[in-house]
Amino acid sequence: MNLVLIGYRGTGKSTVGTLLAERLGMRYVCMDNEITTKAKMSTPEIVAAYGWSKFRDMEAELTIELTSQDGLIIDTGGGVIERQENVKALQANTQIFWLHASVDTIISRIQDDSSRPALTSGKTFVEEVAEVLAKREPVYKAAADHSIDANNASPSQITDLIVKIWVECKST
Repeated sequence: MNLVLIGYRGTGKSTVGTLLAERLGMRYVCMDNEITTKAKMSTPEIVAAYGWSKFRDMEAELTIELTSQDGLIIDTGGGVIERQENVKALQANTQIFWLHASVDTIISRIQDDSSRPALTSGKTFVEEVAEVLAKREPVYKAAADHSIDANNASPSQITDLIVKIWVECKST
């Protein structure tokens, strides 16, 4: 069984994923890092050269590859849920944890991050985050087995909660 982390960027997936791997003795995989390593390009370079559609194609291929394995902690990109086939693949043999936070919390965490290109055009950064988050939240919620509020909890507290839930799920 795999443990999957979904949610918008800035909700703590990478930090929590690393902590979970240490605690549970599982292999941690960051999908965005895997994509950029395979492409030998950064995300902004991939998007500039080929567009978001190509990035999403690469993400879909990686989703299939990872979900065919077992015992992974998979830190998904925030937009992996935009394609229903990814959601279906992620739901097989997994427990999906949605880390969610408010627009204000997300903005405070990612406002200085230039590693991701804009998802929409003609919007301010805050408008983009609010718009994309509003669109994605129902999909995150529908895909998730568990919802974790990442607004005020530390990565350690979130990890403790996920470990507790994970152990309970594995024992039933």
